[in-house]
Amino acid sequence: MSSREQILARVRRALADVPADEPVERALGEGFADSHGAGPTLEVLEDRLHDYRALVRRVGADRVAAEVAAALERRGAARVAVPAGIPREWFAESSVELLCDSREEPVPVSGLDGVDGVVTGCAVAVAETGTIVLDGGPDQGRRAITLVPDYHLCVVRADQVVDGVPQAVRLLDPSRPLTWISGPSATSDIELDRVEGVHGPRTLEVLLVESGG
Repeated sequence: MSSREQILARVRRALADVPADEPVERALGEGFADSHGAGPTLEVLEDRLHDYRALVRRVGADRVAAEVAAALERRGAARVAVPAGIPREWFAESSVELLCDSREEPVPVSGLDGVDGVVTGCAVAVAETGTIVLDGGPDQGRRAITLVPDYHLCVVRADQVVDGVPQAVRLLDPSRPLTWISGPSATSDIELDRVEGVHGPRTLEVLLVESGG
């Protein structure tokens, strides 16, 4: 019997004397504030991302292609991975080579390890925690393409940003592969020495696209 089976068996034994018609109290989903009033949503998100050492730029909707090109040029990127459903107009002003990844034709890990970065969109962003959530949508792709490359450029629209986690959870499908990103990948050892890029990108850059151009 596996550890999982042993734990479930203990739970079943512990609940054996509970009447079938007894109501079950569910603590989750009740009593949680949607927002803690930290401030204007986009400003709070930008502040939190900076605190996590992410690079952040506020851009107009009509400047996405120019800003994507500028970000990749600053990075010195010549070849980047992109999910199959990413808007190609984002690269209208860039000369980088796009390595397209899809579920039908996935790029192997060795290929992802050889690119200069990855560019994606997002599903939702949480201002108060500085968190960007990917759900494997067409403009985000497989989880692997955002974990292997050392640089992640993420385009976040203003209408995708919510104040708090409860709001984000209501917008997300729990059956999808959710990746919650709070800044560049980082960890610390027992001496509290911070090391970045251990289990994900060393550099996260966010283009926060404001509405109205």
